[in-house]
Amino acid sequence: MKKLFTLSQLAACAILAFAGFSAQAADVQGSADAGKGKVWLCIGCHSIPDYRADYPLVYKVPMIGGQNGAYIATALSEYKKGERKHPTMRAIATSLSDQDMADIGEYYAAQTATSPNNPLK
Repeated sequence: MKKLFTLSQLAACAILAFAGFSAQAADVQGSADAGKGKVWLCIGCHSIPDYRADYPLVYKVPMIGGQNGAYIATALSEYKKGERKHPTMRAIATSLSDQDMADIGEYYAAQTATSPNNPLK
């Protein structure tokens, strides 16, 4: 039986594929305008001043308007990977693509700390 690829060739292909995926993820540019249509789930908690969630523990939910967009995208990515521990945020983040996270981050970065953060108004 003829081998199609050697182990070293397969490893090289895997490395190149991973490098391409990593470069693609790093090149994602967020759009505040696109993010406006993606924050519908966020506004249920993050647009209410002094809101406290009671699952899994009592947790003061931050208003995130004016926050750095890259920080928000990174935080969402960390929830998605399980590096940040909050079940509700993890469930939401797992449904988001890298593009969605970047867009949401840019949407909130374009807001102010006192803006209502509600694109539906």
